[in-house]
Parts: sequence; C-alpha cells; structure tokens
Amino acid sequence: MMNYSAPVKRYEEYAYVLDYMQRSRSKLVKNREGLIVQVVGEEYLTLLELLALDTATFGMGERIYIGKDRREKIVSVLGKLNFDDLPPGAKQELQSVLEQMVQAKEQKYVAYFNNLQPITPRLHSLELIPGIGRTLTVGILDQREKKPFETFADVEKRGGLKDPGKQIAKRLYSEIAGQERINIFVKR
Repeated sequence: MMNYSAPVKRYEEYAYVLDYMQRSRSKLVKNREGLIVQVVGEEYLTLLELLALDTATFGMGERIYIGKDRREKIVSVLGKLNFDDLPPGAKQELQSVLEQMVQAKEQKYVAYFNNLQPITPRLHSLELIPGIGRTLTVGILDQREKKPFETFADVEKRGGLKDPGKQIAKRLYSEIAGQERINIFVKR
C-alpha cells in the first residue's frame, strides 16, 4: 500500500505592491469589486490579486502583510495571477520591485551563488543568470571553493559579476514572465 500525502500548501506572508485600482473588478473572482491590488509575494514570488479595505492607501513597491492573521490593509487574497493577467503598469513596476526585494533579501540570493549546481555536464545553473557566461562561471566556482561569498559586493569583487543583485532581478523577471525553459528561482 502506497503512502500518499497531499502537497503542502505554501502561502505568502508578505508581498510587494505592483499596482492598485480603486473601484475595480477582480479578474479572478466574479462579482468582487473594490480596491483591487496586484502584488508579488516575497518568499515564493507568486503574483497575486488582493481585495483591500476601501480606506487603505498604498505606495508602489510597498511591502505589505498578507498572511492569515492581523492584516491591516487587506480583506482577502483573491488568488494567483498569471503574468499575462497583470495590467501594463504592474508589469512595468515588477522589475524595480524585484530589484528592491533582492536587495532586501541579499543573504538569500548570495547563497545561490554559493550553492547552485550544474544542470547538465555542459550547463551550470550559474550560467542562467544574466551576465554570467562559461568563463565567469569557472571564476565564481573557483572563488566560492576558496571561501563562500558573503555579500553582493563580494560576488562582484571576487566573482567579477557586475551588479549581481540587478542580474538576479532580471532573471526573476524572466522566470515570472514564463520566458525561461529552466527555472532556478521560481517554482512552477
């Protein structure tokens, strides 16, 4: 007899505002109207549509709590959005919000430089990050072997990658947009 366990549901606790519209209709839930907010989740990079309190105010790129308890601005999480469902303003805002998120979680993303592994004998995961080719990959692997990277500045100095936080944000954007065959950051 096989043991089956349901997949664990993962929920975002915090998210960053991409766009919001007063007196708008939900794209996901029929007959839901009000202050509709599009966000990107901090932990799993999930695109979500939220219904906010009518009295709430938001700033672009603002980090808000969307977890299950003690929400201050959000009535409910209406559901997951696809990249194509985002309004043009939200798509435009996404790149700068991702850069902000990557800087805020620098240690998490620096760890990728220390831990990414080969995908095939000819392709290393590091090569999927914009700005990193075969030569830079070899240099980064050599440097991390000597001593793990500690900051983006360390990756830039010892690994030779210009603006690593911005390069990771570019990769996150293309994965969220569904433009990549292989994802290293965003789970499908």
